[in-house]
Amino acid sequence: MGLLPLAKRLQQFFIGFLITGILCVLAQYLEAYLKSSSWVLNSAITTGTVFKSFWWDVTSVLTEELIFRGALLYILIQKIGSKKGIWISAVAFGVYHWFSYGVLGNVMAMILVFIGTGLMGYAWAWAFSKAKSIMLPFGLHLGWNFVYNTIFSKGPLGELVLISNGGHELTDWASLLNFITGLIIVPILVLLYVNYFVKKETETETTSE
Repeated sequence: MGLLPLAKRLQQFFIGFLITGILCVLAQYLEAYLKSSSWVLNSAITTGTVFKSFWWDVTSVLTEELIFRGALLYILIQKIGSKKGIWISAVAFGVYHWFSYGVLGNVMAMILVFIGTGLMGYAWAWAFSKAKSIMLPFGLHLGWNFVYNTIFSKGPLGELVLISNGGHELTDWASLLNFITGLIIVPILVLLYVNYFVKKETETETTSE
């Protein structure tokens, strides 16, 4: 799982968390700008509710990471190589979200969900392969989910920290721009980060530190 050296892995986790957390904030404020809406603090929110939501994000993300970027991906990489292993992990991640998003049977929704979650799954699997640790993809995954679900109340847990106020429904080019931002642009930016800024480690480097 690549949990050691601990200080280095925690640094990778927090960097990943910040990167996708910031990308999520930018994406939500772009949507608010396009809709002419604003984000307001939920006056009914409590610290306990935020903590429970955060813990829900942690457990759901950790479960997915252990399944898709944990021992299974490690074994695939060892057996068939990193490229094929990463592709299999990404495809499986995209298919899994057909069920978790409840879009099975809706062909267009299935295609779009597969593209978006598959791209992000590829980025996170690639991060695992290069860093030789689950901590970087865990941070990248949790950063997005926590900000999206808990901060901007976009997840299944209802209204949490911030609530969208006012605005109008998006149409035409504005709707398309908002759509591709989260589905295509954000995963591509994460892929660029993994490609250019994540050092490819070897098993020797990981075990010797």
